[in-house]
Amino acid sequence: QVQLVESGGGLVQAGGSLRLSCAASRSIPSSNAMGWYRQAPGKQRELVAIMSIHTANYADSVKGRFTISREYAKNTVDLQMNSLKPEDTAVYYCKAYRASIGYWGQGTQVTVSS
Repeated sequence: QVQLVESGGGLVQAGGSLRLSCAASRSIPSSNAMGWYRQAPGKQRELVAIMSIHTANYADSVKGRFTISREYAKNTVDLQMNSLKPEDTAVYYCKAYRASIGYWGQGTQVTVSS
């Protein structure tokens, strides 16, 4: 099993910044995808940003504001969130793939006040 532990969530004002971090308990190969999803109240879980050594993908709603990064040797993935908006409020989940199995973190709450 792989445990994914997120940190960095919290309450921020609109226009502020927050950096989320996720650490995997086991090795996540650089060729495997690792990234972030979010789920707002009453909405479906959606991709925020995900990347591997081959590709990176962002939701249109966060392009230009959020940046995903990985430290492959440390099996971590971060999400730098700038210019936060109230609509970014959601539970953010780390996701990683290892040995063809997808794993989810427990989620961390991000609340952006207007």
